[in-house]
Amino acid sequence: MTGERDWIDQVVERLADLQPDLSSDVYQVTGRIARIATRIAQRQDEVFGRYGLNRGDVGVLNALRSSLPANRLSPTQLFRGLMLSSAGMTKRLDRLEQKGLVQRRPDANDRRSIIIELTPGGRRLVSKAVAENTRNEAAFLKGFSPNERRVLTDLLRRVLARVEPASGD
Repeated sequence: MTGERDWIDQVVERLADLQPDLSSDVYQVTGRIARIATRIAQRQDEVFGRYGLNRGDVGVLNALRSSLPANRLSPTQLFRGLMLSSAGMTKRLDRLEQKGLVQRRPDANDRRSIIIELTPGGRRLVSKAVAENTRNEAAFLKGFSPNERRVLTDLLRRVLARVEPASGD
């Protein structure tokens, strides 16, 4: 074991006492992933809140910003990609549209549909928020070598593949 004992080590010890027949090595990994995700989410909330956004807003704005060719997606593409309900996406889009960060446009290919488009102000705001957040998150990996980061990336990609359907599903 490297590093100091942490909260997960303590919980695993207690679990081993309570249920000695239960393998605790799984929780050594998943417990830490869960705690890391919570800490990252807390920091993202702080950073994005300074821009009047939340993590969900940034998810929508970033999805639009990275869509090619013209920063546009359908609401269906957005809610599927971001794993939201249709109603949840509608509420989020309403809020972002009120702030002038996105616009609803008629779909030129289907008169019954609309397309969500990122506004120039939305692009500027999400760019600033993401840049600050990226600098903030870089601190989490300070002290890891490039090779350690690659190994960690590969291992986490394998875990994620087990819990999430492949892209396009």
